[in-house]
Amino acid sequence: MKYKIVPTVCDGCHEQCGVLVHIKDGKVVRIEGDPSNPQNEGKLCPKGFASIEMLYHPNRHKYPLKRKGEKGEGKWERISWNEALQSIADKLKEIKEKYGPLSIAAGVGDRVRALDATLGFLYAIGSPNLFHADSHFCYFPGLLAERCTYGSYITSENGPDFRYSKCIVIWGANPPASHPMRAREIMIAKRKGAKLIVVDPRFTEIASKADLYLQIRPGTDAALALGMLNVIIDEGLYDKEFVDKWCIGFDKLKKRVEEYPPKRVSEITWLSEDEIIQAARMWATNRPSTHYTRIGVQMSVNVVQAIRAISIMIAICGNLDIKGGHILSNKPKGFKSLLEIITKELRLPPELEDKRIGAKEFPLMCSSHSLATNLCHPPSVIHAILTGEPYPVKALWALNDILLALEDSEETKKALLSLEFFVGSDFFMTPTLELCDVILPPCSYLERDEVEDLFYLNFVGARQKVIEPMYETRDDRWMDFEIIKRMGLELPTEWKTIEELNDYRVKGMGITFEELKKKRYVMEPIRYKKYEETGFNTPSGKVELYSSILEKFGYDPLPSYTENPETPVSAPELAKEYPLILITGHRHIAYFHSANRQIPWLRELCPYPYLEIHPETAEKLGIKDGDWVWIETPRSKDKRVKQVAKLTEAVHPRVVAAPSHWWYPERKEPDHGCWESNINVVTSNDPPYDPISGSTPLRCGLCKVYKVEE
Repeated sequence: MKYKIVPTVCDGCHEQCGVLVHIKDGKVVRIEGDPSNPQNEGKLCPKGFASIEMLYHPNRHKYPLKRKGEKGEGKWERISWNEALQSIADKLKEIKEKYGPLSIAAGVGDRVRALDATLGFLYAIGSPNLFHADSHFCYFPGLLAERCTYGSYITSENGPDFRYSKCIVIWGANPPASHPMRAREIMIAKRKGAKLIVVDPRFTEIASKADLYLQIRPGTDAALALGMLNVIIDEGLYDKEFVDKWCIGFDKLKKRVEEYPPKRVSEITWLSEDEIIQAARMWATNRPSTHYTRIGVQMSVNVVQAIRAISIMIAICGNLDIKGGHILSNKPKGFKSLLEIITKELRLPPELEDKRIGAKEFPLMCSSHSLATNLCHPPSVIHAILTGEPYPVKALWALNDILLALEDSEETKKALLSLEFFVGSDFFMTPTLELCDVILPPCSYLERDEVEDLFYLNFVGARQKVIEPMYETRDDRWMDFEIIKRMGLELPTEWKTIEELNDYRVKGMGITFEELKKKRYVMEPIRYKKYEETGFNTPSGKVELYSSILEKFGYDPLPSYTENPETPVSAPELAKEYPLILITGHRHIAYFHSANRQIPWLRELCPYPYLEIHPETAEKLGIKDGDWVWIETPRSKDKRVKQVAKLTEAVHPRVVAAPSHWWYPERKEPDHGCWESNINVVTSNDPPYDPISGSTPLRCGLCKVYKVEE
């Protein structure tokens, strides 16, 4: 019997935890957290433990497949890799020659698999049209806002120094469900005496641990942040020395926040004046302090200004790049981060990037001036496929479940069906893959080598394959490189293979990828106040409370509040028919977006999509706990979806909360039940959007709920 333990890095979600994989006679028999890895220190969530079931699941894709019947009919035939790759290369070459390179797009999602290689694939073709399934409301709007302010994104997974913080604000996030290792660090700080403030329309797991819980009206986050700034500035609770030396625009900011006294903010947010004042004082007087903002803040038409206000709060209280505050990028010297590769090295000429879908409407997100990453605006990609504007998109290479992830599932399906050529890669047959022409089988993280750093603050880790790829599965990056070669193109970089890419990313550190695997990870000692040596990565070199970048592009250079377009305040007549505010998308610890519902014991943790509704509201509607209920919205175009009512006081009586990405892999029909319960069936792909980032108001629209009678 041969037995060995191999360290690697989990890819079950964005946490990227270190794991030890036990292998017996060539088979993975156990997975546990790696105590030596600083990301998780031996801890692991259910998704990580389920990696074995994913690896050996009988329904995972094993071989390349070609559509046999009509699109969406569910008929497939196995083909060889040679036939698959050559047919893809030939068809893409044909489309490129007929319509031009801009007609080819690619989409990534969920685990951000092969983002660098997929962007390289488009780079070789000459197309700027890469999109992430939720780039317009997850991570990237925050990245844009904070880069306008101090040049770095440090309020998400990467940046808050929770363990040494004395006050932590969790804003629009529930890390025990979505990022459990961050939750662990928060609880470590809490045990050491840190104060905890939670801002969320839902009373979440993390809210139950809070010293102060603020049940805010959905979509009013910018108003609350401006109200807290009002208190902090009015009472002189900010760091005057830091503001004088390192900030510009303070006087203009002070004048702006005078427009948001606690009384006005209370009327906007449903919070009391006392709660607003208490939150501002608690955070500003218990330093060092941190904020953790996530997707709950970013699904509105006011997201960039909301996160601008939050980031300004961090800055003027002196919490930048100090122990227990927000640490600026601290990667090992010489390392090539994924973000650096995709935002600096894989850049097409500006005239091409300015043709990217969404570039004209959202230049700071999508054009050559992008402060986020070089990605398209996803709703606009769907519209371009359907309308041919600004130009036709005829081919798509997708590494995610677009149909479940994007707003307005019906419109998305029409777009995918209208493509001349659609290639997909995913671990299981999904509603999206059922619409493809060719499906390629990817290997799991246990079967591939790569460098991991996405949400690591000051270290990089080695994800190494613990077994050879099973069946005929392949690394997604290998697929990209092979298609490029077969199209007669070349990637103009130092790396053209997986091995070269892995070595390229670490060679500046003076090591090879093989050496990194032996080390497991390389850690850089954290250095504080690096801005004293280099300044901030902004045009002025200082924290820009008044943003010169936003001003240059015609946006308000100071944060402000805008009421969302479909609320009881902005649309009172509509609210008579649709009286409830709908928030969508909260994650469960068992799932990562649409993934993992095939795993029996994970499915047992959350077998159905549960709509959270207040008991008082449910009683008025004749709904009992466990009833199936219909959800309709003003934008659902005569569509409705059903979910299971979960009666809970965790939500306000005027709010309901629906999980997203729901489908039923056990269903045999090609759509796998995705039209029954996926909340995106009743959301909209259309404007209005956040004017800067293109975000959609998925957590502050209106709906009505009623019992399923049949």
